[in-house]
Amino acid sequence: MLLPQEIQDLIKTLPPENQAVVQAIALIYESKFQQMEARIKELEDQLAKNSKNSSKPPSSDGYKKPSPKSLRKKTNRKVGGQKGHKGHNLKMVQNPDKILLHKVKNCSNCHKDLTDQKAIEKIRHQVYDIPLLRMLVTEHQSEVKACTCGCLNTAQMPDYASHYVQYGPNIKTLMTYLQDYQLLPYERSAQLVDDLFEHTISQGTLYNIRKTTYESLEDFELSLELFLCASTLAGFDETGLRVITKLHWLHSCSTDKSVLYNVHPKRGSDAMNDIGILPKFKGVAVHDFWKSYYQYECDHALCNAHILRELIFIKERFEQDWAEDLINLLLKMKQTKHKALLQNKTELAEVTLKNYRKQYQAIILQGFQQNPLANAPPNQKVKKKRGRKAKSKPRNLLERLDTFADDVLRFFYDFKVPFDNNFSERDLRMMKVKLKISGCFRSLNGAKYFARIRSYISTARKQGINAFDAIRSLFTNEDIPQVLISNLYC
Repeated sequence: MLLPQEIQDLIKTLPPENQAVVQAIALIYESKFQQMEARIKELEDQLAKNSKNSSKPPSSDGYKKPSPKSLRKKTNRKVGGQKGHKGHNLKMVQNPDKILLHKVKNCSNCHKDLTDQKAIEKIRHQVYDIPLLRMLVTEHQSEVKACTCGCLNTAQMPDYASHYVQYGPNIKTLMTYLQDYQLLPYERSAQLVDDLFEHTISQGTLYNIRKTTYESLEDFELSLELFLCASTLAGFDETGLRVITKLHWLHSCSTDKSVLYNVHPKRGSDAMNDIGILPKFKGVAVHDFWKSYYQYECDHALCNAHILRELIFIKERFEQDWAEDLINLLLKMKQTKHKALLQNKTELAEVTLKNYRKQYQAIILQGFQQNPLANAPPNQKVKKKRGRKAKSKPRNLLERLDTFADDVLRFFYDFKVPFDNNFSERDLRMMKVKLKISGCFRSLNGAKYFARIRSYISTARKQGINAFDAIRSLFTNEDIPQVLISNLYC
């Protein structure tokens, strides 16, 4: 019993029959007190978490945003552009689109007429601007000619002029670009057309344009899925989104040249099985420690950015030295690999690998010594609870770092594996911007349209292709979708 010594001495002065009662009551209240302490500790841990020391998004920090805590080491470089950095500014062009000549008509001193006098010099100033925007209506006329054989011949109209009146590829491209790349909702896209072109376009028309775009990308999506299933390395991630007020999940599969998005009502293995990539994937899957990923028979690499944030939390909240030691070791290993890559190496020496692995295991062992499994005090009966015994957050993290050490350190052994999964998280980041602008999707179809079209645009951007040009090719039957797929195999 952990009662203060003064209270224990006071209990001893009571009659024996009363001592037992008081001690039983004290044990009950002591148990309640320990439960309250544990609950308070748990709540304090939750309050101590933020976007810098956990996987919580920055939007959850509210107005009390934590001070920036970069793990990058300081250098002696000055702030701003470094020597050798090429700046970007406006430059004069040799052949401007339009030339306006400003003539001298009279002398500013004596007011003599100089209209017919030849200029001795011309000073050039160039102004970059855009023309005033307006809707341009083009009428396509198809000739009909009768042959002497009796056959009537009609000239072929362009594919985008198949109806008696319709929108052309440029305005369709702009609307798709604004909604699926710049993330504007229907209403604001329609308002932009009204403001810039003085033309009214209905939200129903915008929906039909996106539907047409979505359907034209079916073959592209199937080809991209086949490529990702056969990839040697891919990053996987997911984030929540609202569809008709209900929680859904946007799943992503990313490589350096492509990204595929899928919308599903669930987050775990049911969704992953329905999407169909991970069940067939045999390469290295880079992801955070979401247990559903480990149901698939492929190699795994854990995101060390997530692990570093968890270690920062352990260091700040529990003040345990091993967490800071492991942070420094992981960053040192990252730097060692970076230097090897600069030297065009494809792997590290066996001695180096063993040395760093030994340091890693030593730090983990140090952590276990500071966080032993909790045992009941001697001579104290503890009521057994169903399920696994609760473990502290440091202990849970240590067991994961120990059990999945190969996946944590895979980036160090396999140079094609990145240190973190940031390339996948970057592909999901704009979804949060989309939700901030629009709030949610008003239909599941709208969410699916966004996922497929955004997959195409993001893949084009990763391959250095202009997003507007990539979208326009869908309305002009150009071969950019096929080019994007071909580039994946290069």
